[in-house]
Amino acid sequence: MNLLQDIITYIRRIIKSPSNAQITDALLIDYINRFWLMDVDARMQLFDLKTTYQFQTSPGIDKYNMPLYSVQSQGPNPASADIAMFPVYQGFLAPIFINGIQAQFATERTFFNNTWQNSNQTLIQAGTGNGSSGPYTLQLPFLPNSPGAQNFPVSGGIVRGHVDITGVIATGVNQDPPLDGTGFGLNIENTVNSNVIPSTSYQSQVFFTALATDGSTTVVQDSGIFLQANRNYGLLMEPGPAPYGNKVLQDTLAQGVNYSTTQNTINYLTGIATSVTFPKPIVSGSPIQAQCVYYQQGIPRAVLFYNNCLTLRAPPNTSYLVEVDAYLTPAAFFQESKAIPFGYMAEYIARGAARKILSDTGDWEQFQAYEPQFQEQEALVHIRSQRQFTSTRTQTIYSNRGLQGNYNQSSLGI
Repeated sequence: MNLLQDIITYIRRIIKSPSNAQITDALLIDYINRFWLMDVDARMQLFDLKTTYQFQTSPGIDKYNMPLYSVQSQGPNPASADIAMFPVYQGFLAPIFINGIQAQFATERTFFNNTWQNSNQTLIQAGTGNGSSGPYTLQLPFLPNSPGAQNFPVSGGIVRGHVDITGVIATGVNQDPPLDGTGFGLNIENTVNSNVIPSTSYQSQVFFTALATDGSTTVVQDSGIFLQANRNYGLLMEPGPAPYGNKVLQDTLAQGVNYSTTQNTINYLTGIATSVTFPKPIVSGSPIQAQCVYYQQGIPRAVLFYNNCLTLRAPPNTSYLVEVDAYLTPAAFFQESKAIPFGYMAEYIARGAARKILSDTGDWEQFQAYEPQFQEQEALVHIRSQRQFTSTRTQTIYSNRGLQGNYNQSSLGI
């Protein structure tokens, strides 16, 4: 039984277009995908799509974007039927567990940041200007001075720059965080790569500022893009205006595509920024100041979900298993027998896709005639989820909602 083909056949009956010459199967599949991916999750939350998202943390990395589906192709002509990178989950919700222990889950930055303040270390002199734009080797004074191997778990470090989910999509590569295999600034500037990350998608955490010889303040900051050979090295860049104003630093492009050293990077473990070239010459004898956020690392006890990103506090000092409730975004349809994961929704999906076609073609008489049948199917699908949601007892102070170990929130332990 090919459920996808059955849906296509049923759609044709509703819209009165039995021939592929009138409307192609490929176009029908596009309508099916748009209803399934864009509409269903907004109209109702299905119990069958509720799941758990799991991932392992990396030492020193505090931000983790929502994962993306890779580009998907359907039909005989992939070039005209690609579905771009798409969030795997509709969203995250409590509870969240880290190594099996429940952590605080927040969706509002004010509450989270008041508890876990990002105290910016300011007025830190990391170097001294010499009248030129560089290169300079800069040192954050409160991190280990050795660039060699670090002992794990890491006890402390600086918060790293981050590229959000929109920026990852802009790179055209489903790799989070974005990696640079050459070290010369891929995805930062238009002159380097066509898949440029928008300026608004960067969340820099390390800044180097200095007084330029023309009297202005020249700034270098981290990008959230890391070296492929060593992800503890973050690429530095010159900030610019939106939408695509950020620039790679001088002398980076001059090295060519084979350039793969650590020039114009910050080592987040040692605090050493290697061979940094500023956009403008720096006044001789003037301080080069650093700004960053330093954290004592450990097991995370609180998580913020904001901008499709999970931020952990404290930043992890080693690998921890994170588990959080989520609603799955259903994958796109394909022209194969396994296209539909839930056969009971076949008629609902068919009527929903046909509904979009009728509205686009302006056939409002047919739209109104079939609307009651669509509403009926939606109610039937929703009832299946409601039976599961309502099977759980409403929690009270006398139930075991606060059960931890052998005790709950009742003074009697009942």
